[in-house]
Amino acid sequence: MNRLLTGGLATLLVLLTVSGALAFDSAKTFRQGAFVISPEAAYGEQFNLEGKSAFTGLEFVNGGVRFGWLPFAPIGPGLLHGSFEVGVEPLYQRYLDPHSAYFAGLGLTGRYHFLSLGRVVPYVEVAALAGGTDLRIREIDSDFAFLLWAGSGVSFFLADRKALYAGYRYQHVSNGNTDSPNRGFESHTGVVGVSFFFE
Repeated sequence: MNRLLTGGLATLLVLLTVSGALAFDSAKTFRQGAFVISPEAAYGEQFNLEGKSAFTGLEFVNGGVRFGWLPFAPIGPGLLHGSFEVGVEPLYQRYLDPHSAYFAGLGLTGRYHFLSLGRVVPYVEVAALAGGTDLRIREIDSDFAFLLWAGSGVSFFLADRKALYAGYRYQHVSNGNTDSPNRGFESHTGVVGVSFFFE
């Protein structure tokens, strides 16, 4: 009896999941004018892009909230069918090792969501932020810094208006030659977050 009940519940769960996936309507979720709020967290490690002998080797975590807006209806054919999201994001980045320091800033974000795979929605993104920092290392020593990233990832919609996502970001930090030194640094960063869509 327990086996039958367990099998029945498992079958019901599979059917509900499949029917939910088939019922997902990306045109409604990504309709023109919708708003998106996405709290997220990331972990990153500096890498030695230029092969310099003097290399700090930073590790950091960060957290932010992306406030997005979908200015257009979904566009494009086939696999390129998707939706643009533009937004702003406050971000706090905490450097952990080998120096304890911070970056806190605000910037513009852009993301393109690919909508042809149902509830699985790959994306590409860019961001440019400016803010204050107390990071003092050989690559950068200033009170002001730019933080830029480009990346990609994938969202999975748990419901029509809620999605979990994970991705990779190539991150660059520099002070834009507003101070010296300004070698800047690059890092590989992994990000996870959740998005909530509002009409």
